Amino acid sequence: MASSSFSDPTNPRAGSDRGAKRKKAGNAAGPVGKAAATELTKEYNPFDDAVRTIDKAAEHLDYEPGIIDRIKHPKRQVIVSIPIYMDDGRTEVFTGYRVLHDTTRGPGKGGVRYHPNVTLNEVKALAAWMSLKCAVADVPFGGAKGGIVCVPETLSKGELERLTRRYIGEIFDLMGPNIDVPAPDVGTNPQTMAWIMDTFSMRKGFIEPGVVTGKPVALGGSAGRVEATGRGLLYTVQHALEYFGHKLEGATIVIQGFGNVGSTAARLLHDAGARVVAVSDGTGGVDNPKGLDIAALVAFVKAHRYVEGFPGAQAVSNAELLTLPCDVLMP
Repeated sequence: MASSSFSDPTNPRAGSDRGAKRKKAGNAAGPVGKAAATELTKEYNPFDDAVRTIDKAAEHLDYEPGIIDRIKHPKRQVIVSIPIYMDDGRTEVFTGYRVLHDTTRGPGKGGVRYHPNVTLNEVKALAAWMSLKCAVADVPFGGAKGGIVCVPETLSKGELERLTRRYIGEIFDLMGPNIDVPAPDVGTNPQTMAWIMDTFSMRKGFIEPGVVTGKPVALGGSAGRVEATGRGLLYTVQHALEYFGHKLEGATIVIQGFGNVGSTAARLLHDAGARVVAVSDGTGGVDNPKGLDIAALVAFVKAHRYVEGFPGAQAVSNAELLTLPCDVLMP
């Protein structure tokens, strides 16, 4: 029988990090001036981009309009409120999403991201892209995606666990190996998947490893899953350079993002002989034209969470990073 600390995801005693220090964080967006407001006639909608891409592709395909219309409409969209106890005793309510885009080729497949800027339209777009990616790769899955609006770096391990378990409690009936299968994404990792698998299994009454991918190897996960996406980027860059008549060895690389995917790609590219000259994260970027010490940078980020302040490079803004001279820019 499961202990009460696991059966009640809102129980503050369920986490071991009560009283953990938080780093102050928040969205950088401030008030918009009148001049700027007049130009921002419509808020950016990433799902509109996805629909435009589908329409553009449809122009070259002999498909009935009804089929294309079906692809442009998600099968299911869910918004949930997620109240949890914080370590200081407060109750805070978070917002979560899960979108199942299409199940024509199989159960939905797609990650769960924890980020302060998650929106329903973003999740819809990502779910649609998952449907298309699975189809292109010819794997028997449809597309899905999920997310929670939060700043994971400011939450303790206990708070993250309670948040994850309560989120799954809200969408439990809408997921499963043959329905919708979550995976890690921005702000989540194998530990998050372990909590999802455990919560789902406890409610089912039996262990169900197939409810998620990207879980720890000890729980039935796949070896190499953590670095799979970053390794895919290595192969992509390698083949792109070869296509244009260049070699990977000695090529200068700039990478926007230094989370699991970005840091793994940087390490693998460095090991393959490329010169990673700049990387960035939410705090800004670091640049060294002679090449960054990737091992030292990974260790620095592990200790300090961000690339900001890394002693082996000069600071650059995220905007400046995109204009640095390089052979390959990876935004």
